[in-house]
Amino acid sequence: MTPLIPVTTTRLGEHLPLLDLLPDSQPLAWVRAGQGLVGWGVHATTTVSGPHRFADARHWWQKQLETFAVTNTVHGNGTGPVLFSSFSFSPEDVSVLVIPKVIVGKKADKSWVTWIGSEPQPILNSVAPEISKTSVTWSINENADQAWKSRVQTAVDRIQGNLLDKVVLARDAVGTATTSIDARSILRSLAAEYPSTWNFSVAGLVGATPELLLRLTRGMVTSRVLAGTISKTGDDERDLALAASLARSSKDLEEHEYAVRSVADAIEPFCTSINVPESPFVLHLANVMHLATDVTGALAETLAHVDAFTILEQLHPSAAVCGTPRPKAAALISEIEGMSRGRYAGPVGWIDAAGDGELGIALRCGQINGDSIRIFAGCGIVAGSDPVKELAESDAKFVPMRSALN
Repeated sequence: MTPLIPVTTTRLGEHLPLLDLLPDSQPLAWVRAGQGLVGWGVHATTTVSGPHRFADARHWWQKQLETFAVTNTVHGNGTGPVLFSSFSFSPEDVSVLVIPKVIVGKKADKSWVTWIGSEPQPILNSVAPEISKTSVTWSINENADQAWKSRVQTAVDRIQGNLLDKVVLARDAVGTATTSIDARSILRSLAAEYPSTWNFSVAGLVGATPELLLRLTRGMVTSRVLAGTISKTGDDERDLALAASLARSSKDLEEHEYAVRSVADAIEPFCTSINVPESPFVLHLANVMHLATDVTGALAETLAHVDAFTILEQLHPSAAVCGTPRPKAAALISEIEGMSRGRYAGPVGWIDAAGDGELGIALRCGQINGDSIRIFAGCGIVAGSDPVKELAESDAKFVPMRSALN
């Protein structure tokens, strides 16, 4: 019989800055306002794809958990062994699962370290390493903007023809650096500039998402829905007026309602009660403002084996990244978007041994490949969308990654 692998979780006596702990090789992160999880080293990793990728991921994770002998003196979700996950938007693309050898977590006044193996507790370096930034040059395709506006107009025509209600269209941009791109530099910049977002890094996909797809904690489900966007000007008085106009915009409120309803409908079968606020609030980020709604629910205790994988399978893709009705929107994306999203707009975050976890939608992000990076932006298209304004909105959504890289 194969001996079980020791997994040890113990409390830390000091609060260390999580992002400063990361090494340069394959850093893993899910951090918001200095709290969350970071990891490094690879105990095990795999990929999944196809229509059953969430179920396949659960099966692999449970098989890995069977090989562990866990000693956990801290308890609570996110302690013990943790799976970092980055799922693809489309079933056809590859999703990546990673179990790190070392995990450091921080939540409220509690900090902890988890490590896999019989070695002694790892020594954590609290001195942030110097990371040199690289200069990124962006490839320019003069026809790309016009082509994307044409796709938006095609979508508007289909919607006005009553073929669907909403579709989300994405575009990308590719940058090349003089040396290998370091995810840690991007994470630090994003964390400083966008403290209310969730900073993530899994298998080269790095970014700062404002949209929490799923938090599952001891039977409570939370999802933050964002849909409806307006750029900020930097003038406080002007931006307050823009926020008020966003909150009254029939086009943006319509787009937002589709996204909220898709999330509420997805989690309702698992819950005894759901709270959906009557109207959204305006979420202020450094570069844009979004209409936002926090949908919450209490899981039904009579349902067995409902975990993060179960709910993700129903939640993804929401109307915020796909459209409404979902099958028609997905078909239109496949027909006219003209690119593979990869893991952009897919669920990204972590899941623990109890099946609890936190996963956001991989937005405001880029995929690193050595000295190049591919960044993404998407916009929700409804009947009242204007291709010129949607192009400007997508450019605003490129800003966080562009500025973090330069």
